[in-house]
Amino acid sequence: MRTIAIVLMLLFGAGAWAQSAPIAGEVRKVDKEAGKLTIKHGPIPQFDMGAMTMVFRVKDPAMLDGVKAGDQIRFVPDKVGGAFTVMSLEPAK
Repeated sequence: MRTIAIVLMLLFGAGAWAQSAPIAGEVRKVDKEAGKLTIKHGPIPQFDMGAMTMVFRVKDPAMLDGVKAGDQIRFVPDKVGGAFTVMSLEPAK
């Protein structure tokens, strides 16, 4: 089984393998100039990370146009070039 996981990571990249279900969070700050969001989030299992507030880059700066501080969101994080990055986000339901 471990061999299969290694082959998949090599074929698709570790980042694609690490993605999982969206994480619940609250936007604390939007920094359009820097292309970053500060998010208070729940645990992120794929990074063995507990709940906390932290700054994320965004994959696409246009994502910042639809959010403001206080918004409840669900987002998919990944690690891109060594930086935690929001790959997608949507309003929480």
